[in-house]
Order: sequence, then structure tokens, then C-alpha cells
Amino acid sequence: MSMNESSRGVSRRVPRSQVRQRLIAAAAEAFTKHGYDAATVDDIALRAGFTKGAVYSNFGSKQGLFAAVLEDRSEIERDRLLRAAEIPSGEVASFVANIVAESITGDEQRSRIGLEFAARAARDAAAREAWTPLRRTQREVAERAIREVTGRSGLELTIDPEVAALVLHCLTNGLSMEHLADPEQVDSAAIELAVTTLIDAITHSGSEPRR
Repeated sequence: MSMNESSRGVSRRVPRSQVRQRLIAAAAEAFTKHGYDAATVDDIALRAGFTKGAVYSNFGSKQGLFAAVLEDRSEIERDRLLRAAEIPSGEVASFVANIVAESITGDEQRSRIGLEFAARAARDAAAREAWTPLRRTQREVAERAIREVTGRSGLELTIDPEVAALVLHCLTNGLSMEHLADPEQVDSAAIELAVTTLIDAITHSGSEPRR
């Protein structure tokens, strides 16, 4: 039996969700190590134990897989942030800031991939078609998370939730880039302080007067 036949046999036995996750994990490694252009669909599929057909059937294209890598990391962070809904209002800012700092400093792979995709989207219409919906979805998810956290924790926003999501989204992206450029100064403590300062500036406890 050939390698391709064997791989197709494996892919038939593995649940689709696991196929996707293995491809996403392999793609993240390949994109980080080689860059988008040098990483090939064949190599990514081989790393995951499948044929390239599995990439196209699950993600449509190499760009679709690239976007899925970023989306997968965003979903993990979103699920962690939603836990802030169960935190007392006075601890929400520090809780969220800690998660953001851990995500930025502990997952530089995601930051590098994100920067590369952003650069490609700026000059490549096809990449932008995958990039723009992803960014919109990330902001929408952030807005829903903010609404849920503030609704349950007792915090109230002083600005519109959509604006709050955009500001926090942009701050997080900027901090990711600055950490990659200058990890000594833009470290976990600096990131936590920046995020905490923002959250404190745009929220207040329901028992406190509006600022």
C-alpha cells in the first residue's frame, strides 16, 4: 500500500474534528518555521499524517488554513476570557489583563503568524478576502464576550460595547507587535498594566457613579 493510500485510510478513520485540529497544529508549526510562502500544502498535510486533499476539503485553500490557525487561537483565548463573567467586578480587569499577557508572551507563534498574514493582506487581495472576515469575526466575538462579562459581573461600560471591543482588539494587537519587537520592555507586567488601565478607564461598578 502506498503512503497516499495509507494516509487516505487514516483520514477515513479519524473524526473530521480531529483531522482539522491536526492540520491546524501542523500548519501553525510550518508557517512559523518556514513562513507562509515557503510552507507548502503537501508538507503541512504530511506533518499531520494526511494527503493535501484533506487540506482542501476542510479549509478550501492554503489561505483558508492560514486563517483557521489564527481563528483557532482566538477561540481558545475567547473561552478563557468568558470565565471573567464569574469573577467579582473588582477583579475583572486584572483577570482579563493576566489572560491577555499570558496569550501574548506565551504564544509568540500566533503573533508572528498574525503579523505575516496582515502584511500579506495589505498587498494581496486574495489574502485580504480571508483576513477581513476573520478580523470582523474576532471583533464581534470580543463584543459578545464584553457584553456577557459586564452583564454578569456587575461592571458597566462607559462607552458602547462595539467601540470597547474595537479598542481592546486594537490594543491587544499592538501589544503583540510591540512584545515581538521589544520583549524586554513590553513584558507581561507592562502588558497587564496597559490592559488594566484601559479596562478601568472604560468601566465602573454598578454601585459607583459614572465618570
